[in-house]
Amino acid sequence: MTQPTKSAWALLFILGIIWGGSFMGAKLALASFGPLSVAAMRLLIAAVFLLVINAMRGGRLPGFSTPVDKRIWLHILAMGLFTNALPFTLLNWGQLYVTSGFAGITMAVVPLLILPLAHFLIAGEQMNLRKFIGFAVGFIGVVVLIGPASLLANSGASMEPIARMACIGAAICYAIGAMNTRLCPPVPTISFSAAGLLVGTLMLLPVALYVEGWPDMPSTSALLGTIYLGIFPTALATLMLVFVINTAGPSFLSLVNYQVPMWAVLFGVLLLGEALPSQFIAALGLILIGLLISQWFTVMGILRRD
Repeated sequence: MTQPTKSAWALLFILGIIWGGSFMGAKLALASFGPLSVAAMRLLIAAVFLLVINAMRGGRLPGFSTPVDKRIWLHILAMGLFTNALPFTLLNWGQLYVTSGFAGITMAVVPLLILPLAHFLIAGEQMNLRKFIGFAVGFIGVVVLIGPASLLANSGASMEPIARMACIGAAICYAIGAMNTRLCPPVPTISFSAAGLLVGTLMLLPVALYVEGWPDMPSTSALLGTIYLGIFPTALATLMLVFVINTAGPSFLSLVNYQVPMWAVLFGVLLLGEALPSQFIAALGLILIGLLISQWFTVMGILRRD
């Protein structure tokens, strides 16, 4: 198996910070832009960035001449929808009513949601008792995170319960997107990612312009937040992700899921002055415990190899 290098460990740490900071970036951007506009601009900036990088490396977008090529483009379409356009929009809309820390915690749910999907879609990754227990503990954490009372609350009183479920919906999209990427035939990662970002942009940009119109002059912080979202957690993080997968493997990369919620909460509390209700801590603890149980042997194997 591939040995994680010091560079891989360093990039894993940096990825946790970058992805954790994306929720703070979205909160800043939403002060001047609508949720659809933020998502569309994030995708546009990232798509242009990666298309230029791909061209400089001599890469091209996947072809469309063979049946395999056409299947790849179906996966690219799914990536544009489930990995990019839909979850970005759901998270942005959700953050109009919930804190960035809450939105970040929901991302710890992604690997737990992958477990039942992989059971049905990926050969050799069926659920066992340990994975089921981990999923069950994590699911309880999700219920605590949303708030059982919120599920029964009158939605007319507040949009927060619906916004919480929108954030969970984004996590479901990311899990579906992960399965879609894994099932895709072999294709250069940067080309695949650039094409997915381009497709996501083409899906979302016309909708954003139609629904929210051309954005007004933004504040400096909103503009910086939008640029951060496009370059760092969307485009640059993809390049880091490619390096980590190629040098240490996808199982090693999954360890980033332990970091993202903590950074998101930390940035939200320290830099945005967000409140941190006690249920968030309890929910994060349950989700991380469930994640640790479900991936115990993977985590221990990686740490022993290091």
